[in-house]
Amino acid sequence: QVQLVESGGGLVQAGGSLRLSCAASGSISSLRSMQWYRQAPGKQRELVATITTGGTTTYADAVKDRFTLSRDSAKNTVYLQMNSLTPEDTAVYYCSALFPRAKYWGQGTQVTVSS
Repeated sequence: QVQLVESGGGLVQAGGSLRLSCAASGSISSLRSMQWYRQAPGKQRELVATITTGGTTTYADAVKDRFTLSRDSAKNTVYLQMNSLTPEDTAVYYCSALFPRAKYWGQGTQVTVSS
């Protein structure tokens, strides 16, 4: 079993920054990659960023050059640094962990950007 615990969401003004954290625990030896998704009200969940166990990162076009995904392997934690936030970034952000035969999700953390 795998547990993902997210933290770092909150309310910020447009142009501000937030850093989200996602700590993984449990049976994670076969972890392949971790992702951040977000879901805004009335919209589908969308992939924001991915980091593989090899350290390769990919980003959605909407966040490229503003968001940075990094990891601390010793802590089994990934961090999503979000800069230059806009109201369009308001959503519940979910961390996920991908394994060969399963995908696990965190509980989500709310990010609200005021104009």
